[in-house]
Amino acid sequence: MKQQWRSDVFLVLCGILIWFLADAESVRAAAGEALHLCARSVIPAMFPFLVVTRLLLSLGFGQWLSPCLSGLMTPLFRLPGSAGSALVLGLVGGYPIGASTATQLYRQGSLTREEAERLLTFCNNSNPVFLISVLGAGIFGSVRTGVWLWLIHILSALLTGLLLRDTGTKHPRRPPPPLSAEPPASFSSAFVGAVRGAAEGMLSICAFVVLFYVLAAPLKQAGGGLSPLLVGFLELFSMTPLLTPDRLGFVTAAAISGWGGLSVLCQTAAVLEGSGLRLRPCVLGKLVQGLLSAALALPLSCYALPLSCYALP
Repeated sequence: MKQQWRSDVFLVLCGILIWFLADAESVRAAAGEALHLCARSVIPAMFPFLVVTRLLLSLGFGQWLSPCLSGLMTPLFRLPGSAGSALVLGLVGGYPIGASTATQLYRQGSLTREEAERLLTFCNNSNPVFLISVLGAGIFGSVRTGVWLWLIHILSALLTGLLLRDTGTKHPRRPPPPLSAEPPASFSSAFVGAVRGAAEGMLSICAFVVLFYVLAAPLKQAGGGLSPLLVGFLELFSMTPLLTPDRLGFVTAAAISGWGGLSVLCQTAAVLEGSGLRLRPCVLGKLVQGLLSAALALPLSCYALPLSCYALP
């Protein structure tokens, strides 16, 4: 069975290689577009967030925030208060900052493995700038629509955490560690480490964006409402030009933003590498969040879309 699996993978990879060689000009053009997208949108939107979030955690932000959020995280999600830093930073910073924060908390000893994997089911979320500016203002011509998409995204993430809070091995609740339990690093060393770590993370993120942008290029020819779904299943940024400013486009945007795409899951896998945490809980969480986002967006689209969207033929 294992040998057959390897043979199937080899055949698929050889087919992709033949496609790359046969259509080298289009592949090169798609890769160039992806690199331009990284330089224009991905790096400016994410690199500063990566630096600041890493710096916050190195200076003890999780422990400092723990008492404030323990009243929310413990009764609702059965997680210690320090886990709230991953949820907050993930909602503000975008993919894969939530996963990166959860991994750092686990490595620092603030979370057990089971707690960190449960946290991964709902802390890894899309950037509000992408939802409000790129999708709301750019596609639907309305910041208000983008805010609705962001609110749906937040609510679906919280509902996912509630639905999956009993997954994994049960552990007794424990009080948050005291602020003085582990002295934070000096600002200079934390700053240097944050910039270096963010640069390495950014390189990995852009590499996956370029690869999946190229792989998604043929799916753009599917047409209709199927095209953004197929492309978005692979890569989130590639989906945006294919969305239509109507109810179907709104629901699709919400669902794919909740799912994140295979590219985001690969970025998350790169973040988790060497930590001992499994990717499976994150995949399950993104599937549930994508479905919940679509279910919430369908009835709310009547209120979220501007009137101009209904005037389209």
